[in-house]
Amino acid sequence: MAKTVMTTSELQSRVGQQVGVSRWFEVSQARIDAFADCTEDRQFIHVDPEAAQTTPFGGTIAHGFLTLSLASAMSYDAVAPLKGAVMGINYGFDRLRFLAPVRAGSRVRGRFRLLSAEDRGAGRWLLKHEITVEIEGDDKPALIAEWLGMQVMAG
Repeated sequence: MAKTVMTTSELQSRVGQQVGVSRWFEVSQARIDAFADCTEDRQFIHVDPEAAQTTPFGGTIAHGFLTLSLASAMSYDAVAPLKGAVMGINYGFDRLRFLAPVRAGSRVRGRFRLLSAEDRGAGRWLLKHEITVEIEGDDKPALIAEWLGMQVMAG
């Protein structure tokens, strides 16, 4: 778990490297149901275990966006904060693919690789991380994404 702080020069030297792996997060049916309530996406494959048993998934699965939303917590675990940054802003995604379903009761974690770190001036750094969300015991990841984050420096 990343707890140390990284300078901008250390950050630039880590481009192309894995920068961290998060802890495991359980994707329980209760978490899936709570996400369904928040998003109003109550498709049966997520919230009806009996009906979902008749699908090729054999039970309920997490929403893809639920799995993606865990990336924030995974990032806090795995990626060292930038020295002098006062906030980070989600800037979007260049790529996002959902590759495998996350079955209720599974555990997932995020693996982060720094793809680029650009000084955008005015105390802003644009970071691009590849995040691979792994499913415990599964060879295929739940998702792979190129995630952009803007770090805003004190100043």
